[in-house]
Amino acid sequence: MASTVPTCNVPRARLAAGPADPASWDAIPTLAPFRRADGSAPAEHATRVRLCQDGVALHVRFDCVDRDAWATHTRRDAPLWEEEVVEVFLAPGPEDPRSYFELEVNPLGALFDALVRNPHGDRRGMEVDTAWDCPGLLAGARIDRAGESWSAWLTVPWASLAPDDALPSVWRANFYRIERPRGGRAEFSCWSPTATEPADFHRPARFGRLVL
Repeated sequence: MASTVPTCNVPRARLAAGPADPASWDAIPTLAPFRRADGSAPAEHATRVRLCQDGVALHVRFDCVDRDAWATHTRRDAPLWEEEVVEVFLAPGPEDPRSYFELEVNPLGALFDALVRNPHGDRRGMEVDTAWDCPGLLAGARIDRAGESWSAWLTVPWASLAPDDALPSVWRANFYRIERPRGGRAEFSCWSPTATEPADFHRPARFGRLVL
């Protein structure tokens, strides 16, 4: 299963003006376009994701086409997935993970971070530890009404996810978006489709590979 998932070589770069500045990302390549979670078609609502790392942290930026970006949650670890949100799932090492980190940001900049234990890879016996807060995590978001879009960015310290001295050269990861048009049908999209209907993002065997 894992052999069919996408791979991204994460460039080493320093973002001159920080991850919140769009111009800092101009030279960073974009991941393959998102597809619907079931893999049946390209996402209707386009999402652009770019990654880089500087040896200390992983930097992630989402740019989302959205005529009406919205959210109401502002509290950390609120159920952001009930509204519009982007998500990052990360696990150190090349194997299909049985535990991983879940990070989410909504259009208001609210955060959700948790340690997920998914022993069977299909939600059976899954536990989500929201008491875990990613040390040093920085994130933010901005809605651009004129440009009919919103963006989110995260800076994730490697030491917060892999505290040992040896930083793995390969990580498993997936990137997701939930778009909920008011009065319309929700769209669940991702970098590596999870081949599930209804959509289920908690399929770690479908996580792609990040190569540092």
